[in-house]
Amino acid sequence: MNILILGSGGREHSLAWAVMQNPKCDRLIVAPGNAGIAQIAECAALDIEDGGAVVNFAEENAIDFVIVGPEAPLAAGVADRLREAGVLVFGPSAEAARLEASKSFTKEICDASGAPTAAYARFTEAEPAKEYIRAQGTPIVVKADGLAAGKGVIVAMDEQTALDAIDDMFGGAFGGAGAEVVIEEFMEGEEASLFVLCDGEDILSIGTAQDHKRVGEGDTGLNTGGMGAYSPAPVLSAEIEALAMDQIVHPTVAEMKRRGTPFQGVLYAGLMIKDGQPRLVEYNVRFGDPECQVLMMRLGAQAMDLMHAAAEGRLAETRVNWADDHAITVVMAAKGYPGSYEKGTVINGLGDLAEDSSNMVFHAGTKAAEGKVQAAGGRVLNVTARGETLKDARDRAYGMVEGVDWPEGFFRRDIGWRAL
Repeated sequence: MNILILGSGGREHSLAWAVMQNPKCDRLIVAPGNAGIAQIAECAALDIEDGGAVVNFAEENAIDFVIVGPEAPLAAGVADRLREAGVLVFGPSAEAARLEASKSFTKEICDASGAPTAAYARFTEAEPAKEYIRAQGTPIVVKADGLAAGKGVIVAMDEQTALDAIDDMFGGAFGGAGAEVVIEEFMEGEEASLFVLCDGEDILSIGTAQDHKRVGEGDTGLNTGGMGAYSPAPVLSAEIEALAMDQIVHPTVAEMKRRGTPFQGVLYAGLMIKDGQPRLVEYNVRFGDPECQVLMMRLGAQAMDLMHAAAEGRLAETRVNWADDHAITVVMAAKGYPGSYEKGTVINGLGDLAEDSSNMVFHAGTKAAEGKVQAAGGRVLNVTARGETLKDARDRAYGMVEGVDWPEGFFRRDIGWRAL
């Protein structure tokens, strides 16, 4: 099969790495890719949010299967255009992608399906939103309704922070994403992620993970896209996972089908778990980043077969073969992230690291220039390892981190601390 993956981050590098291990893959192109992806696959310059351009590229390159990595092309309807052209694609329609692209839509689905989630209210104007905050008290959660690259959520522990968030969102700090705001009750508990493949009809759980969102050790400081992750998530026991599937995921998928917009792709359920009960924090309609990296490390070549089955509507006959192992990824980011940071700094030492099925450095924000690997983003590398125990995996990952020569980068030294 000729396969095209859309995206340029660590998620897409790990997807490419898993797909390349599958003997069914004859040719792999990643658009636009990055410096790490270019070492294992072909990279192509392509506007991945332009459905017509993606369809033309797929037809010109005799692509049999397209895997959409990021959320923006899904929200833009790229999967719809591919399906209309008869190209097999892994990723939901634009209408189904609203489960991530609109917080208020997700709440509407939860109301209709009875899925347990935080109490909420939605607003299109600042003053009523502020009145609601004053009436509810803090802590409280303020969310920009639309896609804000993982940054449109403010957990306000005091009233002023919440009121400032309203001003920021309606003032355009998150662009069009903040034209509508959802305000939620603050949920207590431990957060974890459940990943479920859907083919429009059937669903299949393919793993759990926990990530570290805050930039500083001990989970302090600003929220980021994620500074590290590990799989499986101990807090998501088999019993709690079964409850989440039964009370949250199954009803959601059934409601989407009932509306005539069946969900096909991967559904990432962010869950808050307290006293053995899961509640939905949010849905994403793509693999998490950096959670995808630890899932792919554990799934390997079968990941492609599972995605292919979901795209073809064959999940009912599919099983996941899990090794009894653990994986962890440590994000190396540019100093200053998630604020302003320098681009173009040179990263040395990557070529000296031994990479295999248990040890990989996935590139997130890199480019190749003048024969060297340069940092080209905020989150730059995902140093990932697996082991028989989480401690084994952690020790391997941090051993590899020490081999990366990049003075302009930083990382957290406590990834996995909750589980360890």
